[in-house]
Amino acid sequence: MQVDFYHLTTTPLDRALPQIAEKVVASGARLLIVAEDPEQRAQLDRLLWIYDPESFLPHAQAGGGGDALQPVLIAGSVDAANGARHVAIVDGRWRDEALTFDRAFHFFGEDHIQAARTAWRGLGDAADVERRYWKQSDTGRWERAA
Repeated sequence: MQVDFYHLTTTPLDRALPQIAEKVVASGARLLIVAEDPEQRAQLDRLLWIYDPESFLPHAQAGGGGDALQPVLIAGSVDAANGARHVAIVDGRWRDEALTFDRAFHFFGEDHIQAARTAWRGLGDAADVERRYWKQSDTGRWERAA
């Protein structure tokens, strides 16, 4: 199981998340996006429709019917009704339920840095978990820092 920590410093979530989602879907996998706040989920739903006029990323919010068919599902909890094996936690709050997936993407900004550090340390002793920490350079390029 792999956990990728993405420290958002230059590129905001609304630019970083669609890139990850596209890569997951292009690989033939499914993605669960988790945010507890209903307004954030609604914003993410709108974002994935409009982020790039040249592409289409099929997705839906959980509970809207047809959840099992969605390549990308936005939910308030770590419940992959779409059968996803990849999960993106986008509200800065790590959830250990993500460890049941093959890969987790944990996005956080400065306002959640302490919680991310706690999660990083907590996963250090977890069996079968590979942690990766990604930070952004001054130009916005993602660089693996750990």
